[in-house]
Amino acid sequence: MTHQLIPFLKRLRLSGILETLEVRNQQAVEGRWTYVQFLARLLEDEVERRAQKQLALRIRRAAIDTTKTLEGFDFGFNPSLNRQQVLELATCVYIRRKRNVLLCGPTGVGKTHLAQALAHEACRRGYSVLFVNTYRMLQHLNGGRADGTLEKRLQAYLRPDLLVLDDFGLKPLRPPGPEDFYDVINGRYERGSILL
Repeated sequence: MTHQLIPFLKRLRLSGILETLEVRNQQAVEGRWTYVQFLARLLEDEVERRAQKQLALRIRRAAIDTTKTLEGFDFGFNPSLNRQQVLELATCVYIRRKRNVLLCGPTGVGKTHLAQALAHEACRRGYSVLFVNTYRMLQHLNGGRADGTLEKRLQAYLRPDLLVLDDFGLKPLRPPGPEDFYDVINGRYERGSILL
């Protein structure tokens, strides 16, 4: 019987239901589910699959390392780090309020890992994110001057809910870098968050 549903599920692009239909059908028979219960479980499966697919897309677009999460962050590595403050940042309230966050400290204390973990958490919560090396962003923008795509390239850094600028200050800014950096900061002011 369920094999008759397969073409319809494919046509409607309900692959979450397609993946779990046989199992859910068996569970429904064994558990004597009502039709509504059976349908509800199938729809839950579809919603969950779509949510996972959207999360994977947000993470891919964010250009973050998928292994750098808060669950994998070693708070013992840097005991001076305020764990409670990090967990508060993980709620992403600062993104909703369009506030900015500055992570500072010497090389090797885990700033990049923490930034990626916070970016990952923002993706989980449905925010659009872009993680980029500051120097590479400025090179990319400068390339836009040469080929006439500066405005389009700038929009890529203004669009996400959260822009994570990694390794800021490691290399000196040379013209037109400071102007481009200002354009990014100014363009995002009260419109989106920056984690620097």
